[in-house]
Amino acid sequence: MSNRHLARTIAMQTIYEWDFRKLSDEALEEVIAYNRKEFAPDFDDGGYIKKTVLGVVEKKQEIDDQIRQFAPDWPLEAMTSIDRNILRLGAYELLYSDKIPAKVAINEAIELAKTFSGESSGKFVNGVIGAIFKSQIAKGNVKQVDQKKKEKEESKDKKSNEEETKS
Repeated sequence: MSNRHLARTIAMQTIYEWDFRKLSDEALEEVIAYNRKEFAPDFDDGGYIKKTVLGVVEKKQEIDDQIRQFAPDWPLEAMTSIDRNILRLGAYELLYSDKIPAKVAINEAIELAKTFSGESSGKFVNGVIGAIFKSQIAKGNVKQVDQKKKEKEESKDKKSNEEETKS
């Protein structure tokens, strides 16, 4: 398991516990500390877990609005708690994490769903997070990390085409 995947897993477990137990926002620091100690006591995540968990909670209303918009047949309250919180984490990374490419946020959310939730959860998460991503693209909201990656790919394709033309 990669370091970032482990950190993401701990963040998801923390968000899930916060939601499932209906804990106060003030309890988050304690839950984060406990889960870090329990699942990866000597792991240095560079602050990812805390930043992500606090970010999800801070942006919860906006994230939940996005999920409601792109999963209209599934009220948040009717979703399993684990699916709801995997979607929150994935949507947070997709919408607000400047250093995490969209494809990584989507793929990681799908993997968490496959690992921790039901049989069809991976497809469900893919559908919802993918729809949020497509909406962002349509609005022209592309994160800088994704724009840079796209520019690199286009430059590489251009060089490849130029080499083929010369041959």
